[in-house]
Amino acid sequence: MTAPTPRRALLALALAATAAAAVPGGRASAAATRGEDGPRGEAERAGDAPGEAAARAVDNRFWYSYAHWLAGTHHGTAALAGSRPGLVIDIPAGRTEYTDPHTAKKATWEYAVWTSPVYRSSVPGTEAVASWNAHTPAGTWIQIELRATYGSGAVGPWYVMGRWASGDGDVRRTSVDGQSDGSTTVWTDTLAVDAPAKANGVRIADWQLRLTLHRKPGAALTPTVWLAGAMVSDVPDRFTVPACAPVGKARELKVPRYSQELHKGHYPQYDNGGEAWCSPTSSQMTIEYWGRKPAAGDLAWVDARYPDPQVCHAARSTYDSAYKGCGNWSFNAAYAATYTDLAGVVTRLHSLADVETLIGSGIPVITSLSFRAEELTGAGYGTAGHLMTVVGFTAAGDVVANDPNSPDDTAVRRVYRRREWENAWLRTKRTNAAGKVASGSGGVCYLYAPARPSAVQIAALRAVGVL
Repeated sequence: MTAPTPRRALLALALAATAAAAVPGGRASAAATRGEDGPRGEAERAGDAPGEAAARAVDNRFWYSYAHWLAGTHHGTAALAGSRPGLVIDIPAGRTEYTDPHTAKKATWEYAVWTSPVYRSSVPGTEAVASWNAHTPAGTWIQIELRATYGSGAVGPWYVMGRWASGDGDVRRTSVDGQSDGSTTVWTDTLAVDAPAKANGVRIADWQLRLTLHRKPGAALTPTVWLAGAMVSDVPDRFTVPACAPVGKARELKVPRYSQELHKGHYPQYDNGGEAWCSPTSSQMTIEYWGRKPAAGDLAWVDARYPDPQVCHAARSTYDSAYKGCGNWSFNAAYAATYTDLAGVVTRLHSLADVETLIGSGIPVITSLSFRAEELTGAGYGTAGHLMTVVGFTAAGDVVANDPNSPDDTAVRRVYRRREWENAWLRTKRTNAAGKVASGSGGVCYLYAPARPSAVQIAALRAVGVL
C-alpha cells in the first residue's frame, strides 16, 4: 500500500516505446490508435473521425522515434539515431547552478534543452501524468517539465514533473511541491485541474514537454532520453463501473513473486519497507518477468540478512525525496526503463477487457486500486491506495494477481473475484472506512514491456490504445 498522499489517486501505468522501425506512430489514446510522426503545424491534432473524441477518457502522446526527436525545438540537444533513438546533449546551451533542496549541495551544471511540439489532446483533460525513459550516467541528470494550454486559451506555467537520475549520488530524485497557478496544481506526479466539476471548469486542451539535460562542466558524458510524453485523462466521477464480460479463457503469466511485508522496518530513509513498498515491489516483480535483474554490484549496499535484496534496490531507485516515498508513478516507470531495452509508461485503461488483451500478449499490468477490507474478498486488508500486478485470469474471468501485501513470497499469488476487483480499480469515487467519500484510481496502471515489442505485443498495445 502506498503512503498517504494529498494528490488525487488517479494515475496509471503504461508502456512502451518502440523504435521507429517497430512502431510507426507516436500518439496513443484509449479509443483510437492512429498516430503520426513529427509535427503537424503549430499544434499536433488528433484528427480522428467525428464523435470519437467524445467517447474518450484518455489520450497519450509519447515521443521516442528519431523523427520525434528531430521535431520540436533544440537548444544544445541533438537527436541520436540507432536501434533505440534518443535525445542527447550536443553543444551545451549554457551553465546553471542547482542547490539540491534535500542535501543543500550546490553545484554547477552544463545544460541543454529540448522542447516538444505542442500537442492537442483529443481529451479535454482534468489530469496529466508524464512518463520518461532515460539513461543517466554518473555526473548527469534530467528535468522534465509540462506546460498546458487551457480550453480558454490561457497558457499555464512550466511545471516541473520531476528532477530525475537513476542513481542518487549527484542529485536526489525529486518531485517539486507548491506548484500551482490557481487553475491547476501539481500533486507529486500528477498535474490536476483544481475544480473540474465547476461550470465552465478548466480543461487541458494542448500541452507540451520541456526536457533539460544536465552534466558536469567539461564532461563528455550525456544523459540519453529514449522516451518522453504524457497521459491526459478525464475519467468521469463514478462509484461503480459497468461489468465487463470475461473472455472465458484461462491464462497466467509466470511473474516472480515478492512480498513487501518481508521488508517491514527496512531502510527508514526509503520509507521503511512494508506497506510503503507496494509500488517498487510490483515494479521489481514485473521487471524480472522480462528477464532483467540488478547486477551484483547494485545490491552490494543491501544488508546481507535481508531477503530479496532487489526489492530494496527498487525502493531506493524509485524513492522521491519530496514525496518521501516510493509511490511516485512516473519514477517507477522510469526505473523499469533503466534495464536494458525495457520501456515503461504510466497510463490508464478503461476496462478489464484491456487487461485481458495485454495478458493474452504476455504483458503483465501493474494496477493501482483502493478498497475497504470487505470490498475485496480474500484480501484481508483495506487500503487508500495499493499497487499489485495482474498476471492472469481464471477460466471464469476472476483476476489472478501478484499482491505484494502478503506475509511471504509464496502467499503473493491471489485470485480475486472479477466484479469486486474491477470496481475497486476502475471507479473514481468510493466510501472509505470512516464513511467519507474518497477517491479511486480510475484505471491507473504501469505497463512495462520490451522497447521493441513483438508483433503480437504491438497489436495488443494498439488495441488498448497505448500505441
